[in-house]
Amino acid sequence: MTRTAERPAERPAGPSRADAPDRPPGDGLPIAPGRAVWRRLRRAGRDHGRTLAAVVALYAVASLSALASPWILGMIVDTVRADADVARVDLLAVLIVVALAVNAVFVLWSVALSIRFGERLLAELREEFVHAVLRLPLGTVERAGTGDLVARTGRDIGHLSHTVRNSVPVMVVSLVSVVVFVTALALVHPLLLAAWVPSAAVIWLSTRWYAHRAPAGYVRELSSYSDLTQGVTDTVEGAHTIEALGRQARQSALNDRRIHRAYLAERYTLSLRCVWYPSLEFAYLLPVALTFLLAGHLAVTGVLTVGQVATAVFVCLQLVGPLDRLLDEVDSLMMGYTSLRRLLGVELAEQKAPAGGGGTDGVPRAVEVEDLRFGYTGTEVLHGVDLALRPGERLAVVGPSGAGKSTLGKLVAGIHPPDSGRVRVGGTDLADLSPERRRERVILLSQESHVFRGTLAENLALALDADAGSVDEERLWRALDAVGAGTWARALPEGLATRVGSGHQDLDPAHVQQLALARVVLADPGVLVLDEATSLMDPRSARDLERSLARVLEGRTVVAIAHRLHTAHDADRIAVVEDGRISELGSHGELLARGGSYAGLWHAWHGD
Repeated sequence: MTRTAERPAERPAGPSRADAPDRPPGDGLPIAPGRAVWRRLRRAGRDHGRTLAAVVALYAVASLSALASPWILGMIVDTVRADADVARVDLLAVLIVVALAVNAVFVLWSVALSIRFGERLLAELREEFVHAVLRLPLGTVERAGTGDLVARTGRDIGHLSHTVRNSVPVMVVSLVSVVVFVTALALVHPLLLAAWVPSAAVIWLSTRWYAHRAPAGYVRELSSYSDLTQGVTDTVEGAHTIEALGRQARQSALNDRRIHRAYLAERYTLSLRCVWYPSLEFAYLLPVALTFLLAGHLAVTGVLTVGQVATAVFVCLQLVGPLDRLLDEVDSLMMGYTSLRRLLGVELAEQKAPAGGGGTDGVPRAVEVEDLRFGYTGTEVLHGVDLALRPGERLAVVGPSGAGKSTLGKLVAGIHPPDSGRVRVGGTDLADLSPERRRERVILLSQESHVFRGTLAENLALALDADAGSVDEERLWRALDAVGAGTWARALPEGLATRVGSGHQDLDPAHVQQLALARVVLADPGVLVLDEATSLMDPRSARDLERSLARVLEGRTVVAIAHRLHTAHDADRIAVVEDGRISELGSHGELLARGGSYAGLWHAWHGD
């Protein structure tokens, strides 16, 4: 009956909020409502109902076989008191051994089946979670921060794994055992159940007290872990910047505050368990004494035999074990339940929208931006931007750092929804499209490209949403050649079959960007937004690559965030963004003749 009060537990936010998702403090990912969890559990019951029924049946047989031992032991006591044949005692002793062996077999069988059931269910939940994470819009992840997602991927998956693999099987066998032992106690004599009435009241009231106070504390506890993970991530990733600015002490103090908040949240739930657990221990000890006294009284009055008294006491002692394990796992069940709410909450973060819109057909599309406004954390960055691009037009967006160029590119690509205004691509408002449909129409390519662990062909095939083995290799080579990557790709040890990414063939930053551009060529979007897509290359290589890419994407609608003005020179039109507004719009020659901001940038670029 030992307990680990230090184990953290999580609990949903209570029945009053079961119909609506909870959202942690800040812009974290939402937490699924209780209704969504029960709906998922009911589906698991439908999908695995036969297996679950078999598990319960096997546990019931195992409990019945365990009940045989105290029952036969009582018969041995009565046989000895009656001076019966010793051979009968020996036979009863053999039956106890047989009953224990049968119990061991059925327990092993039921545990193995329940583990298989738990692993199947856990695999399904993991796959659903990964699928939901991969469908998350980038803007949602950026607003929520990676810490929340990392905490759910790590800690919450771990909690759910423990619940499914350990807690659920233990609770099933314990619940079945409690029912069997209570029934057996009633069969000895119904009055013996009265010994458990005071304990039942204590267990009910204390558990209800705990469950009433714990939910909000558990949600805060998990939210504090997300915040702490985000702080650690920011500190590690920005270590050089923090050191360069001399802000180590400030960052350390900030992380100390995060740790303190996590400590306070966990201490609160720990204090609840420190009150709850002792009351349960008292509730387990009291019925054994009361059963002995009550059974003894019934024996004195001739209602029960001494053997039946022994049976009642042994059954009572056996009942304490599964009841203790059952209640002990309530804490773990609450933890797994809240973790499941957080994992299912990722699906709620997806931006649901009608499935209208076209496909990845490479058709150039018009882009219309109307009174676009957007801000971060309450500070408006873009102030009523209006812009119209013809199908197949190439627009360069230039301006000083922090003017809102990249933000405008992300809004055109549908990464962020605007605070107000509209972005239409091909006449369709991006807000009316699902994330999948938006990606079919518009692709954003930035300098933050990633090489996935796998073959070069598999990395390229990601753009086609197809298995690398089903894609024509000539098509992949044409895409690589189009961005000037064919030479170094053919020089790799195994060509397209060369494994790249973590632990395999290293690609330098310039090659990584070429690989990303080759994916764009394969995806063949109607609209392409380029944000510093060639920034990691030297100017000459970048210039050559941009010319090659321009030939490949000829006729496509392109919005290029230009940090090198030669990119702007080649565009059909140039938009100058200053202070969140488009201050100038026109061709290279027109803007130079106007003598405004762009002309000043151009002359400064050339050192005039």
